[in-house]
Amino acid sequence: MCCPSATLAVWCSAWLHGAAASDDALDALRAWGEAHEVVAADTGTAEAFDIPVTGAVPATPGQLLPALRRLGVSTARLLLPVPGDVRGLGGAGPFGKAALRSGEAVLLPETGYGLVPQAIAEGLVRWTVFGVPGGPEPEYVGLAEAEHGLTDAIRDSAGALQALDVASDRPGVRAELSATLRARPRPDWPSGMPGRALRVLQRAEEVGAILALASADEPGGALSASAATRRADALRPLADAVRTARRAAVDEAVRAFADQAAPS
Repeated sequence: MCCPSATLAVWCSAWLHGAAASDDALDALRAWGEAHEVVAADTGTAEAFDIPVTGAVPATPGQLLPALRRLGVSTARLLLPVPGDVRGLGGAGPFGKAALRSGEAVLLPETGYGLVPQAIAEGLVRWTVFGVPGGPEPEYVGLAEAEHGLTDAIRDSAGALQALDVASDRPGVRAELSATLRARPRPDWPSGMPGRALRVLQRAEEVGAILALASADEPGGALSASAATRRADALRPLADAVRTARRAAVDEAVRAFADQAAPS
């Protein structure tokens, strides 16, 4: 469910706060690729993390984890940037541009760094560590608020699509939806993952699959350009709600693992 950055943010938090073994955290990443490598975007970041710069022989995620602990990382934020919503990227620098291209990133706010994944070959994911200029973090949205927002967006988008006459079922749509969900990676989550966060991630994943089908071109290009634009406008609030729900669920999981480790 969700994306590689969500997996890294949650499992790193669980490992940093003693709720997961490093081997389990590394194994969880394999849902997104059999192999992962880590490089730094510049020499300063390379020195801070003790990893090679881009273009050199890359490090492994197993070398990344100790660096996170040594640098005092305790919080990881999932970013899901899209054009028009680039909160947390710290401007249009290298990190912001890479995250926007990828559509995801992990922000380490206490340290001023961020990581961006990129699939560079079949089964191979490269994580690039960037320095992140100071800037406003994305706001924290409570899980209940995000879940209610997703419910409202589903209702509103359904009404808008019906009004545009572009929401009618097409033959085999349920089979398409099931196939889409089955084809998506399903990473494991750490023991102690909040149940409500899991439920919201699952619902967001289902709605995301519906969005993918609803956004796809009509067979034979039957939908006119103007109708396609109206459909995209109708679906945009739902896509925003899905992104908000995913971020809120990951934020809640990261917070929960930090709280479990806090002294009573």
